[in-house]
Amino acid sequence: MKPEQSYIELFEQHKAALSDNAPGVMNRSREAAFERFAEKGFPATANEDYLYSDVEALFAPDYGMNIKRLAFSVNPYDVFRCDVPNLSTQLYFMVNDAFYLAQQPKGELPERVFVGNMDGFMKAYPGVAEKKYAALSDASGKSLADFNTAFAQDAFVLYVPQGVVMDRAIQVVNILRGNVDMLLNRRFLIILEDRAEAKLLLCDHGMDEVGFLVTQVIEAYLGEGAVLDLYELEDNTPKTNRLSSVFVEQKASSSFSHNGITLNNGFTRNNLFISLQGEYAETVAGGIAIADGEQHIDNSVSIDHKAANCQSNELYKYILDNQSTGAFNGRIVVQPLAQKTVAYQTNRNLCLTKEAKMFSRPQLEIYADDVKCSHGLTTGQIDEGALFYMRSRGISKDEAMLLLKFAFTADVLDLVRLDPLKDRLRMLIEKRLRSKHPHCGGCCSGC
Repeated sequence: MKPEQSYIELFEQHKAALSDNAPGVMNRSREAAFERFAEKGFPATANEDYLYSDVEALFAPDYGMNIKRLAFSVNPYDVFRCDVPNLSTQLYFMVNDAFYLAQQPKGELPERVFVGNMDGFMKAYPGVAEKKYAALSDASGKSLADFNTAFAQDAFVLYVPQGVVMDRAIQVVNILRGNVDMLLNRRFLIILEDRAEAKLLLCDHGMDEVGFLVTQVIEAYLGEGAVLDLYELEDNTPKTNRLSSVFVEQKASSSFSHNGITLNNGFTRNNLFISLQGEYAETVAGGIAIADGEQHIDNSVSIDHKAANCQSNELYKYILDNQSTGAFNGRIVVQPLAQKTVAYQTNRNLCLTKEAKMFSRPQLEIYADDVKCSHGLTTGQIDEGALFYMRSRGISKDEAMLLLKFAFTADVLDLVRLDPLKDRLRMLIEKRLRSKHPHCGGCCSGC
């Protein structure tokens, strides 16, 4: 039996409970998304976008799913105390795939800004919730997003009204808790109206040594002149597998920056779909992937230039050790009306052993004639000349290797526009490269 069949049966048996324990706006898209998923199933390796990532195999084990929304006995504010020097954030939590409501941060938000769960947002801004939820993911035709829409029962929502600039970053810590193997369906909705600005940091942390399979969908809407910085830090156990899809819609003169850093995981597949729909929109997508053992990290980025005078820049780097594998699929499409597009795509990879494998597929599709576009790819090992030079200056081999690997990540970190966060990420990456678990300083179990 194909793995999707068991989830088709699960949905049919429990669709009433799925709806009863979810906000009404999330139920409007549920049935249609399920029907699309049931028709397509999980993406197979025969699909060229999943050539190197066997998603079907991830869903084969028997996972539990918290359809009745039973509460977990954890107060994340007691367990996690994130203390990044000079980084002032509004801190929120998702416990598994539910927004933590029992306690809220003490800081005040700007007037009319909403941060909370979907039920609260639906009550505060019903028209906006109905219009925006699942609109991007439904239109994408992606079966993993449809699976998430069919089973998701809560969502984190950030809404910033027109002209509001948020001085403090929003930080969301996604905590994984469980005593049995669990499948979680996490959801985020981000809406920035015209000229609004916000920074959002998402931290993933597994706390228990059971198996977790996480599907995640993030939908982000940027109005004219809006600015959004989105940072994702993945620091899970080797038994955690994550399938994430980010959908971004940008209007004229908007600016979007995404930086995803994977430090620890079992299997990661990150999909990033960006649509530049208005003139002079800009987007930057960066990522660092560090893997060892038998870890697998796959980043797939699709940027669709639909309007003239837009810019995009991609920079992804991998450091692969032992028998780990990495994959990068980058696709830039320049539509006929997108004249004067400027688009760059770069993928650089270090394979530290003969067993480590990297698969990369950079792609450009250009249907306009007045553009500046390029892509570049290199995969290799540590520069022996640089290593010899450093050892000749009295630096040990291990330390020289560490310095070279750390320097390799520097230009991706330069894309981070929060200096305190950039400094903390440098520390976490250095610890990871030293084969230490990179928990944030000042935390009980992570950042």
